[in-house]
Amino acid sequence: MYQLAPNIELLFTEAGDYHDRVRAAAAAGFTAVEMWGPMGVDAPATPKDLPALKAALTETGLQLTAQLAEPRTQFMIPPWDHSEFYRRLDEGVAIAQGLGCPRMVVGSGTGFGGWKRQVQLDKLIEIYQKAIAQIDGSGITLVLEPVNVRVDHPGSLLDRTSEGVYVARGVDSPNFGILYDIYHSTVEGEDVAAELANAGNLIRYVQIADAPGRGEPGSADIDWPATLSILRASGYDGPIGLEYYPTKESSESVKFIRELAATA
Repeated sequence: MYQLAPNIELLFTEAGDYHDRVRAAAAAGFTAVEMWGPMGVDAPATPKDLPALKAALTETGLQLTAQLAEPRTQFMIPPWDHSEFYRRLDEGVAIAQGLGCPRMVVGSGTGFGGWKRQVQLDKLIEIYQKAIAQIDGSGITLVLEPVNVRVDHPGSLLDRTSEGVYVARGVDSPNFGILYDIYHSTVEGEDVAAELANAGNLIRYVQIADAPGRGEPGSADIDWPATLSILRASGYDGPIGLEYYPTKESSESVKFIRELAATA
């Protein structure tokens, strides 16, 4: 049985603010949630109420499985000033610790046409080796997310799972791994079984949505019974983030995948 973590940016929005969404997820029977950046998409004007969010997590006993690192730095774009990323990394770790969140999601940003791809991948290794050294002892794992460039993230450097694996192997830390997003991988035309086999135990977190469309599982073309079977056979037994745009009311949209996850 997989633990499912609805993304509170996208799901249970009917309930109101983020802390209300946590309570709604708990009332729907979930034991975990995930979110995007800790400060919120409307920050600095109306940032997330972190004390209220923590109170809701404590009250319900829900686990916050993942949050994004902020800012989503464009590492390869001149002038290559990463100081704000490293400064905010410490802030993000402190927030994650306060919320009991064990993972922070990081990315590659946009690629730079003036450098060879291999140079940029090696540069990512250097950046994240420094980041891991900076947060050593924090108990937080950084998970690197390859994303699709065909639909959602045109221009992103890291669009292949295998290249994310290359970076993770280069960083070579027990506190650094891969976020494998089945939606992004499918949109890029990857073979899920092959990518999971290549990544092995570097997969530290999984997110899902159906494709095409990025709706809830069951709304499009992915064979979810087969896909969850492949995921289980790969050895992954961690939580699964539900990061999709629901095509129906939240509690309805989760029914199909909850039934499958209960026996996967």
